[in-house]
Amino acid sequence: MSAEARVFEEFARAALPSYGIDPGAVVTLLNVSENGTFRIDDPVQGRSVIRVHRTNYHSRQAVRGELDWISALRADDVVKTPAYLPDLTGESVVISRNDAGDERFVVRFDWVEGSEPTEDRLQQDFIQLGAITARLHGHAKRWQRPPEFSRFIWDYDTSIGEHGHWGPWQDGLAVDAEALDVLTRCSDRVKQRLDRYGKDPDRFGLVHADMRLANLLVNGDDVTVIDFDDCGLSWFMYDLGSSLSFIEHEPYVPELVESWVTGYRSVTDLSAQDEAELPTFIMLRRLLLVAWIGSHIETETAQSMGAEYTSTSCRLAEEYLSRKF
Repeated sequence: MSAEARVFEEFARAALPSYGIDPGAVVTLLNVSENGTFRIDDPVQGRSVIRVHRTNYHSRQAVRGELDWISALRADDVVKTPAYLPDLTGESVVISRNDAGDERFVVRFDWVEGSEPTEDRLQQDFIQLGAITARLHGHAKRWQRPPEFSRFIWDYDTSIGEHGHWGPWQDGLAVDAEALDVLTRCSDRVKQRLDRYGKDPDRFGLVHADMRLANLLVNGDDVTVIDFDDCGLSWFMYDLGSSLSFIEHEPYVPELVESWVTGYRSVTDLSAQDEAELPTFIMLRRLLLVAWIGSHIETETAQSMGAEYTSTSCRLAEEYLSRKF
């Protein structure tokens, strides 16, 4: 276990008494990415999940906003997603403190059985993913958000612009002079396209923002959507870009996009202009992930991507710049 994972585990264990969980419960690391996620096996309460947040990322009110949307999606039976479990006082977002007095936000979720979809059924799963995304978007357009609702905005400026949530993509791994040139031209073209596309309410609203297959749990015919931690305000079509995270360069991506569009249109309309702009959202996400890898190099995912992710991004950028819209 990495040093970072051990820190996350320290806060996870410190939070157990807030939920009435036996201090001797088994705590098993599931994932370290933006947060640390752990499976908790308690002899009395059974199995659940605890998510420990990074510092200086989401505010407590923003985390509550995520949970508000999850609760609304469950209440309106839009998609299957795990319920959050409040602490003994009814608080949804616990403040966990370690022995040094440091604090982290912690959220507990119900355990849901299932596994990530396998690669041998990607096209079929992307049809379902498109349909799920369309249902989320429909709900986001109808839902009356609470007055105190607060979430990140994922537009150009806060994604790959001057105020990027994950830092500047220019600080990504192996962004040398040649890469800087092509990726800058690509970023400028993305901004130009997005400015033209606009932020009308039918195009820009509340999105999951991390709709990768890794955030789906399949159990028989049941599909559960997890990890709304990045949900925020962005273009609805950005969810397609996030669905292709880390695989944007694969030769089968056009088939996956076609499957996603088919699934989306099985639920609601998708205009020809929306479909035509999908490559822009794929590149927006790709550049954002170059930034994420550079600012999260301590994670296993970033290390596995390495400098090759940047070099491949340059090839994709050249292809995008040569595209005729």
